[in-house]
Amino acid sequence: MNELAINGGPKVKATPFGTGERFGFEEAKELIEALNQNTLFYHFGNKVKKFLADFNEMYGVKYSVATSSGTAALHVALGAAGVTVGDEVITSPITDQGTIVGILYQNAIPVFADLDPNTYNLDPKSIEEKITSKTKAIIVVHLAGNPCDMDPLMEIAKKYNLKVIEDCAQSYLTTYKDRFVGTIGDYGCFSTNDFKHISTGDGGIVTVNSNNQEDYYRTHAFADKNYQRFDKSVVREIEYLAPNYRMTELQGAVGIAQLKKLEWICQTRNTYGEQLTSGISGIEGINPMKITENGWCTYWFYMFRLNESKFSCSRAEFSKALEAEGIPNQAGYIPNVLYKIPLFQKKQAYLSSQFPFELSNQNYEPGSCLEAENILSTAIRINISEFYTKNDIEEIIEAVRKVSHYFSRKY
Repeated sequence: MNELAINGGPKVKATPFGTGERFGFEEAKELIEALNQNTLFYHFGNKVKKFLADFNEMYGVKYSVATSSGTAALHVALGAAGVTVGDEVITSPITDQGTIVGILYQNAIPVFADLDPNTYNLDPKSIEEKITSKTKAIIVVHLAGNPCDMDPLMEIAKKYNLKVIEDCAQSYLTTYKDRFVGTIGDYGCFSTNDFKHISTGDGGIVTVNSNNQEDYYRTHAFADKNYQRFDKSVVREIEYLAPNYRMTELQGAVGIAQLKKLEWICQTRNTYGEQLTSGISGIEGINPMKITENGWCTYWFYMFRLNESKFSCSRAEFSKALEAEGIPNQAGYIPNVLYKIPLFQKKQAYLSSQFPFELSNQNYEPGSCLEAENILSTAIRINISEFYTKNDIEEIIEAVRKVSHYFSRKY
């Protein structure tokens, strides 16, 4: 076996990864058309409307609302769901902070449930253990394009009369039992941030899955200061506070063109993710990313776990060795589970205030979600791109095998 590159040997990946242009003539054409409308306001223009119509057709939904970001989409869903002061919302401790921002802006309390050690998604058993009389909703995070096990989760929600909001920021066209995630819960929230499958720079979408017009009107209004903007007139009789999370015509224009590429993007990422799993399966001490049963993953990234007892190195050493082989990677997905960040340790959503945490006896002690903490302490994340080549994926596999073999305790 060749010497590791970190020790002076030849590296596996000596050529650049495949690249490509995300934006082109199609986006430029839509943008010019948007500018020629002489308005960039969503209500008077046609680009945001067209973007949503195309999205609705793709997903088979009747109602959706455009927002300024994925974080905004989640806040809008929470507001439409009636989450309010002192309510508790259960979610994942391994997610972007955007998942919990809307909870706190509604002056509700985030509650973290533990995860499945192989899929990295919410464990329904842990969810049920976290439910109290104050629980109002569950935000389900389909991490990295891997669907949560939705059937038992929806049964729990029905049993306790809870709203289910799906965070689909990383899971475009992901399916669970042949249904798109984002269409199973009460609301589905998507992001068109630049670091997602498709990009409009920033932006988001909320699907309203009840097919109830009043629910749609409430969701739509919550993204627009609670203005009732459904025809030429505007009703400004505001009954309660709502933010301004409107999408612009420029974002909508780019979104129209980006949607046309989405199926290719997701199919390619699925192919590469499955290729990676096949290539690293069977390596002692490597636990590949497991896809939820009856799920189809669109692999926003790939994350596997190390069983350090099988290696003569730490996770950090493995990561550095893999980097030296020409494979960029990251130890874990985020540095810490969310409840370990200062915001939760200080219980400070607002400067110099303990509100709304003082309304709950929820604690955020280390060890609260042991499986989640173990995932982050043993995982290695590898990026996937639709612009990679199959040879790029083969070289990632070769590098993982090379580093694993070198550090294997049997070697």
